[in-house]
Amino acid sequence: MKTPKLPDPNTVFPIPGCRTVTYVKPTITNPHIQVGDFTYFGDSDFEQHVTHHYDFCGDKLIIGKFCQIAAGVEFVMNGANHQMNAVSTFPFYIFEGWNQKAPPAQNMPYKGDTIVGNDVWIGQNATILPGVKIGDGAIIGAGSVVGKDIPPYCVAVGNPVRVIKKRFDEEMTGLLLRLKWWDRSAEEIQALIPLLTCGDLERVKKELSRFLEKH
Repeated sequence: MKTPKLPDPNTVFPIPGCRTVTYVKPTITNPHIQVGDFTYFGDSDFEQHVTHHYDFCGDKLIIGKFCQIAAGVEFVMNGANHQMNAVSTFPFYIFEGWNQKAPPAQNMPYKGDTIVGNDVWIGQNATILPGVKIGDGAIIGAGSVVGKDIPPYCVAVGNPVRVIKKRFDEEMTGLLLRLKWWDRSAEEIQALIPLLTCGDLERVKKELSRFLEKH
């Protein structure tokens, strides 16, 4: 029997005949953007949707594995922030002809790296603001503006974003955070797919508990 071909995370267009969905990792050229295997984007030029990402800020965008990022999602980085502790917020220092050096870092509202966990679903036209941390398994509703951290396995929607519910009970969430299925081999993930896609959550909890005891 022929061994089935395993999925390749370095394929740019992973859906045969489709040029509007891309695996993000093999398209990245910016060293300040890190994206895990099999994370996909519902468009063809991910880096164009990471805005205000200037070298002088030094911030990073870090996205985990198996994330699902819909078309129109924007990641706004720290370069979008202006000095707010002075009379004017105008950034003279980035335009030629004005005599101003870049303000020291402590004078800028720098919020750090933007970090998205694993298996996160971000709905169409959502905006992720600088320094946000989105936990594993979270869901961000379409059109949301995310300006605060979102815990793992929560559903968050709106502008400003708010958490409207937890996806699972504490037991299931704990099992999934222990499992970290996205860090396992492709062969292991293939074997776990029936559980990862099963709607009978009580059965899933029991089988995941048994699996974790053995592994």
